[in-house]
Amino acid sequence: MMTLHAFTVFHVTLSLIGIFSGIVVVFGMVLSMRLKLVTALFLITTVLTSVTGFFFPYHGVTPAIIVGIVSLVVLLGAILARHTFHLAGNWRWIYVVCSVIALYLNVFVAVVQSFMKVPALHALAPTQSEPPFKIAQLTVLVIFLILGVLAVRKFHPAPVPEP
Repeated sequence: MMTLHAFTVFHVTLSLIGIFSGIVVVFGMVLSMRLKLVTALFLITTVLTSVTGFFFPYHGVTPAIIVGIVSLVVLLGAILARHTFHLAGNWRWIYVVCSVIALYLNVFVAVVQSFMKVPALHALAPTQSEPPFKIAQLTVLVIFLILGVLAVRKFHPAPVPEP
């Protein structure tokens, strides 16, 4: 049986792989590139990050549970748009928006966790209501809004061939 510490390391590793592969995917979208393998890595690890988050000790509905549910819903939208509807018509921008939101949520949680676990950041915002935390989260949001708009405008890859 996996210890809570080992499970946490596994969950965080999935999250970091999802974040780094997701950054590559979003920049690929801005360059109108499909990046099939990196996209698969991003979607799989981000789904697994959300799913594994539900296996931590349960203490009622928390913001983390809500973020996990929202993440799975937007990931479902991205997966359907890409693999069921092959990015046809409106499914192209739905895929982009859902992918960017899923990545944003993963980064949002990483920032929250960083301010909780990294001593220097925790000292700046121990309750996460202080200006450094708010500025960090606002900066992340603005970056993702800009990347999202650019990706929606620029991601026009060749159609996916039907199987």
